[in-house]
Amino acid sequence: MEKKKTITIKLYLSLLYYDIKNKSYLTGRSRFNGQNHEEVANMKANDDIEDASQIMQSISNAVGILKSRMGEYLNEEVTVGTNIPVNGGDAPDITNDDDQTKSIEFSLKMPSNFNESTTDTIAKAAHQFVVNFTLADWFLITDKADAQDYSQAAQNDLEVIREAINKRVRPARPKTPENPGGGDSNNMVWQ
Repeated sequence: MEKKKTITIKLYLSLLYYDIKNKSYLTGRSRFNGQNHEEVANMKANDDIEDASQIMQSISNAVGILKSRMGEYLNEEVTVGTNIPVNGGDAPDITNDDDQTKSIEFSLKMPSNFNESTTDTIAKAAHQFVVNFTLADWFLITDKADAQDYSQAAQNDLEVIREAINKRVRPARPKTPENPGGGDSNNMVWQ
């Protein structure tokens, strides 16, 4: 039986929420032309309960997509709960110090030859996917012109995750009398 490696991807809600609000603010600011005050103000996500609920619902949808895309590797022995409301409900107060450490975790069982150096790549791409997916949803409501760009960025993030999840370590060559160094092909003795 092949031994599996377990990795955990942890996404902090406070960091996701901050990035979403910050990017919506920066996008709105970059679209300001001196005349469109109301349109720019509507593009910027804030801490109103309506905005926070919409953002948290989009985060929940993005997490569902990530679970689907990484489903082959999800550790079914670990039940992961989330504090994200799925069917309405109040969004967690991520500006509250008590909520700063709330996170979304994915426990993945990877093949024994999985290249663990890509774990951070998966985590960062998953973070970016959630942010870009949420911004695409946000801008579908507030600024359709930018929604497509963020949707494409989210698709690109999924591709990065797919590539990183499929990285494998080459098996090392065993030591033999002909190859006393063993290791990789750089240590091979050519005859």
